[in-house]
Amino acid sequence: MKQVQFDRFGPPDVLRMEQAEAPQPKPGEVRIRVHAAGVNHADLAQRQGTYPAPPGASRVLGLEVSGVVDSLGEGVTSHSVGERVCALTPGGGYAEQVCVPAAHCLPLPQGLSFVQAAALPEAAMTVWSNVFQMGRLARGESLLVHGGTSGIGAFAIALARAFDHRVFATVGSERKLEAVESWGAEGINYERADFSERVLALTGNMGVDVVLDIVGGPYVARNLDCLAMDGRILQIAFLGGPEAPLRLFELMRKRAVLTGSLLRSRSDQSKAEIAAGLKSRVWPLFISGRLPAPVIDSVHPMEDVARAHTRMESSHHIGKLILVWDRELANGHPTAP
Repeated sequence: MKQVQFDRFGPPDVLRMEQAEAPQPKPGEVRIRVHAAGVNHADLAQRQGTYPAPPGASRVLGLEVSGVVDSLGEGVTSHSVGERVCALTPGGGYAEQVCVPAAHCLPLPQGLSFVQAAALPEAAMTVWSNVFQMGRLARGESLLVHGGTSGIGAFAIALARAFDHRVFATVGSERKLEAVESWGAEGINYERADFSERVLALTGNMGVDVVLDIVGGPYVARNLDCLAMDGRILQIAFLGGPEAPLRLFELMRKRAVLTGSLLRSRSDQSKAEIAAGLKSRVWPLFISGRLPAPVIDSVHPMEDVARAHTRMESSHHIGKLILVWDRELANGHPTAP
């Protein structure tokens, strides 16, 4: 099979195509013939040498795929050969075939293409486990999403709006502001306004109940500034820096909770439980029409993987970047700009 590999850490052009032996599923796993794979910031960080793969995981990039099950490991009865699925992977998604725990696979939502489905596993599992499980976003509460036009940001807005929550989203341009507002969020261009002051103004100084933050650094204190009483801050990345000042009295005064999490390092059982929650609570929303198809920024042939990484690093994208093995799968979707 073909797969994407790199011999040294560095810029996107270190990525190259190579031939490799097809993996064989272990007990409890299925093998997927990959049609499409999502691109994530974790892929960029691993390529740059700042986010190593966990012990035992494939060094091949790629944390989410869609495709067709073509082989079953011992003991797997929950899936069948020929089934169309999308899945969270421990690595190895930038390949023609990848093995994943069967419990981490989800059926392709009704009406979605392989390209759209490849945009789901990482974002959906991250949002569901953080915002709705750890963050306990409850009826009548509001959500602030940083990086509103990222893949995770776009899905967080869509899912929260599907459950009728008020959503605020920060973005860095007027073009992105228009995008998040078209998705039902109240957009805040952080280049033109202080997001914490704007949230307080929009909520009558009550603040926001839950914050989903990919920035970290100086945003942590400002998240606390605009947090409501008993609010929760969910830290899932730190693009703005890994260290942050924190006023503990303000944290205590607001009875606030600050949590952090990584999806990739969770146990297989934990990921299986998240997937089960998505299947029962979120996937039906696609069928009912309450949850729209994920936002796709652009679709790139797998041999142009370096170009896809370059676009993500530019931060010009709106929604997910997707890699495909068959160029025909890009039909009907935005192609690489």
